[in-house]
Amino acid sequence: MEHIVYGPVPSRRLGKSLGVNNIPHKVCSYSCAYCQVGKAVSMQAGRSVFYNPSEIEIKVKERLAVLKLSEKPDYIAIVPDGEPTLDLNLGILVKKLKSTGIPVAVITNSSLLDREDVRMDLMSADYVSVKADTIDYDQWRSINRPYKTLELEDILTGIRIFSDSFKGKLVTETMLVKHINDQENSLNSLADFLGQIGPDIAYIATPTRPPAFENIIPADERALTIAFEIFKRHHLNTELLTGYEGNQFSSTGNFSTDLLSITAVHPMREEAVFGLMRKTGASQDDLIQMLYSGSIRRVDFDDHRYYLRSFSKKSNP
Repeated sequence: MEHIVYGPVPSRRLGKSLGVNNIPHKVCSYSCAYCQVGKAVSMQAGRSVFYNPSEIEIKVKERLAVLKLSEKPDYIAIVPDGEPTLDLNLGILVKKLKSTGIPVAVITNSSLLDREDVRMDLMSADYVSVKADTIDYDQWRSINRPYKTLELEDILTGIRIFSDSFKGKLVTETMLVKHINDQENSLNSLADFLGQIGPDIAYIATPTRPPAFENIIPADERALTIAFEIFKRHHLNTELLTGYEGNQFSSTGNFSTDLLSITAVHPMREEAVFGLMRKTGASQDDLIQMLYSGSIRRVDFDDHRYYLRSFSKKSNP
C-alpha cells in the first residue's frame, strides 16, 4: 500500500489536492485510447474489494499530520490510475475520509453509474467529476474501449439519474481526440446531453501526454475553440483543461503571463486581448512575439478571432 496516498499536488480543478489511489494499478472498466498511464492491465465491470478503507484512512491522516499549514489540501481526491467506482468499499472510504474535515472529490469514468449502489456511494462525496467524451456508440467504442458487458445508453441514463440527486459539485470532463469526437455534429449532440445534466462546470480537455495507443492525436486549437463555443451556446459553464496548472486567474500585471494563464482555460476574443494589453501596458509587438514563438495561437471562428494557449508540439500563428 506504499502508493496509496500522494501529494498534495496542484490542480486547476481542485486547488491543492491530496491524492488517494484506491485501485490496484490499471484495474479499469475502460482502456481509453488516450490514457496517460497506459493500457488497462486488468479489465472488469464488476465491483471488488481491494484495500481496507480503515488502512487508507490511517495513511491519509498520517500524511496530513506532517504537512505544513500552507500545504494543507483543498480536497482529498480519490483519483486512482484505474476506475475508483470498481472499489466495493468506495462509499465507506468516502465517509471515512470526510472525517478529516477536508472535502472529498471522486474522479470517475462514469461507466458504472447505471448501478444504484455506485450512485449511492458517490452521494457522500463533495465533488464528483464524470467522464462524458461522446454520446455516439461508435466513437465511445473507439475512444473509451469499454469492458465487453458495458452499454453506453445505460451509462448515459445513470449519469442523468445521478445528476438529478447529487447535492455536491458535479462537473463533466470531455476528452477530444482528433478525427474521432471533435466534429461539430458530435459536439452539438454531446452539448445537448450535458445541458440535461446541468453540471457546475463542463471541462473540455485534450490528451497532453503520450497516449496508451498509437495514432491518437489531440484535437487541435481550432476544434477546441469550436467545442468551447458550442458548449457555451448550450448555456454550459465551460472551461478548458489543456495541461497548464498555473494560477490561471491571478493578475500579475504582466501581459504574457496573464494571457497564457487565461487562454489555458478560456479562449479569448481579440477585443478582450486588446483590453488586457491596455491594462498591462503591453503593445501589439508583445502579442506578435507570442504568436511567432508558438506560445499562443490565433483561431478564426464564426466571425470572431480568438487567442488560445498552444499546447501542441508544433504550432503556427
